[in-house]
Amino acid sequence: MSKPTLLILSTAALLLTQAAHAAPKPCDELKAEIAAKLDEKGVKGYELTAVDNDRVGEAKVVGSCDGGTKKLTYVRK
Repeated sequence: MSKPTLLILSTAALLLTQAAHAAPKPCDELKAEIAAKLDEKGVKGYELTAVDNDRVGEAKVVGSCDGGTKKLTYVRK
C-alpha cells in the first residue's frame, strides 16, 4: 500500500472513531447507564441529576449529555 493511501485510510479511521466516541447521548439514557453501574456496585443513597452546564455547583460531574449542553451530576444523600 502506498503512503498516501495508508495516510488517507488512517485519517478516515481516526475520524470515524472520534465521531463514534463523541456521539451525543440523551441525558435519560446516560443517567440509566450510570445508575445501573452504581447499583451493580452496591452504591446506595445517591442522586444523579442532569443540569445545565452553568448550574453544576458543588456536585461531582459524572458525564456530559444532550450534545454537551448538560452535565450529569452525582450527589450523595
